[in-house]
Amino acid sequence: MDGVYTVALAGNPNVGKSTIFNSLTGMHQHTGNWPGKTVANATGKATIKHKDFLFVDIPGTYSIMSNSEEEEIARDYICFGNPDATIVVVDSTCLERNLNLLFQIMEISSNIILCVNLLDEADKKKIRINLKKLSELLGIPVVGTTAKKKKTLENLKQVIYKVCTGEIVPKPKKVIYDEFIEKSILNVQENIEKINLLNKDENNYQKDFLRWVSIKLLDGETKIIQSIKSHTSLEINHPQIKKVIEQEWHKLEEHKIYQENFKDKIVSNILYHAENICSQVCSFENENYTSRDRKIDKILTSKKWGIPIMILFLAVIFWLTIVGSNYPSNMLFEFFGWIQERLLQLATLIHLPEWLSNMLIFGIYQTLTWVISVMLPPMAIFFPLFTFLEDLGYLPRIAFNMDKFFKKACCTGKQMITMCMGFGCNACGVTGCRIIDSPRERLIAILTNNFVPCNGRFPFLISVATIFIAGAYGGFSSFLATLTVIGVIVFGILLALLISKILSKTILKGMPSSFVLELPPYRKPQIGKILVRSIFDRTLFVLARAIKVAAPAGLVIWLLANIGINGDSLLTITANFFDPFAKLMGLDGYILTAFIIGIPANEIVLPIILMCYLKANVLIDMENTFAIGEILKQNGWTILTAINVMIFTVLHFPCATTLLSINKETGSIKWTIVSFLIPTACGIVICMLTNFLWQFII
Repeated sequence: MDGVYTVALAGNPNVGKSTIFNSLTGMHQHTGNWPGKTVANATGKATIKHKDFLFVDIPGTYSIMSNSEEEEIARDYICFGNPDATIVVVDSTCLERNLNLLFQIMEISSNIILCVNLLDEADKKKIRINLKKLSELLGIPVVGTTAKKKKTLENLKQVIYKVCTGEIVPKPKKVIYDEFIEKSILNVQENIEKINLLNKDENNYQKDFLRWVSIKLLDGETKIIQSIKSHTSLEINHPQIKKVIEQEWHKLEEHKIYQENFKDKIVSNILYHAENICSQVCSFENENYTSRDRKIDKILTSKKWGIPIMILFLAVIFWLTIVGSNYPSNMLFEFFGWIQERLLQLATLIHLPEWLSNMLIFGIYQTLTWVISVMLPPMAIFFPLFTFLEDLGYLPRIAFNMDKFFKKACCTGKQMITMCMGFGCNACGVTGCRIIDSPRERLIAILTNNFVPCNGRFPFLISVATIFIAGAYGGFSSFLATLTVIGVIVFGILLALLISKILSKTILKGMPSSFVLELPPYRKPQIGKILVRSIFDRTLFVLARAIKVAAPAGLVIWLLANIGINGDSLLTITANFFDPFAKLMGLDGYILTAFIIGIPANEIVLPIILMCYLKANVLIDMENTFAIGEILKQNGWTILTAINVMIFTVLHFPCATTLLSINKETGSIKWTIVSFLIPTACGIVICMLTNFLWQFII
């Protein structure tokens, strides 16, 4: 073959597949120590012996039999993408479990390479694998690697080259199923071949592929059959094929093989074959090599300590974020303030009209710099800490601990992972919902992700908590502010569970799906990669997206503050309009207006409030928490106001970026509107209830 060779990389989640992809291509695809993080095909090019290769990193999956989004993407590419070679990456520390996917792929294609990765982990656990014998038993090339060491990938490159160019021709030794199942598969396959020949189909389908199609037709998996129809010209609905399938099922039922247990028979044969292979090639010097992980999990996933430790981890992350972000934020404010003075001097020097310079500098520039100064430091701290837990392998434990609670809400524990992602950015959390298998549960997770505050809301929550909750406690203020913020976050999570339950019983009725999530081994995080990934792939990515919406927001805010009627600015007129309703919520018109105008970015809500109170024409650049507190108190803020503001900060409509992400993920304006209304309605009702109870008690 001339031109570019296409190579697919498949494998279970958390086996180092994307790390191998990065090393082969030089790209920086996000890699993480928790399942489901690759939700679309990533591609990268490389040159081996002067030949061009296109590598495709398909989503990690445990099987190509199921119907989750990542499994559909993986299955469709492996089945219909026609790669010149497919590399199946497996974890050497749990080879038997990983071979399940390999044997399924061997049903479809012959040009397969098995990459036994993480040999360094296996070596630590005293696991020995006879790679040569494994290759003989499977009939395909087998290469051992340690993905983070690029030198170990040279042999893999050579094998890829030889398989693609035909120097090595793999001959996979497929799983042989029960005698009667094999006869039925062969009969269906022969009929498909005959019909394909009669129709003079120009596509020359390999026997491997036709065998796999035959298995799926007998199994009757609707989505897979639909994919076969969409991607091939095979007439699988031909009356003759339907007749043959019906006849074969009559024969199978005579031998007590039914539609209900057909897949179980297939899977049990695969698992038995995997066990048999591993027993011949694997040896264990230490049979208790997983004892350390099990001991740790007895604590981290226990009924008694699992939840408290999870809350403690989150509390530490938020406390470090609160304390650590103050200093760089102040430095950024001073830096941007210095630049602003130079810009004002430049505007005067070139005789720029005052209204235009004010609009550009005090409107657009000041809003942008506020967002950067307030948003960048917390994200630069939060994302590396969160990514550290990700690489360590703790995130799946969070999902495991929370699964029983989400099950009661007719959802899945994976929803907790997406909520954890939402702490950094709700738009990222919404996109992360793709890891949830069930479409119903995925939609519920999308609609409730905004119940956890993103980094854009943290500074406001922290400021209010520090001023009104912990302001009188001196050195303990940071600690008490952290506890308060954690309390609000826990409240948001509990409310998300309640809303999920209500949705499951009303507009999104259904029972929770089975929850299958591998608890990966604990691994030493790679600090360098954590910093690069968290800063470039997350922090700067989210910041750039926020800046795009902050710039036009700055312009709109400046216009509202500087254009007036009868001496009142449009901002004041708007606030006066909302004031009666806001009073019912324990707020005021300026606070509610700030939330509405701040929809492009949560970071600018507090600056808008300060601007309104001070009757200023520009956003107020104020980093002193004490000074902010004095302004708020002088304008009628009480402990009740602070409580309701914190509640509404957590429970209000998603930002514009998140709404756009929701619309993209659901493909429906209806669900985007629902995602806007649900948290907003909750915030309004709870604030009104809090205000009423407070007035009643006082």
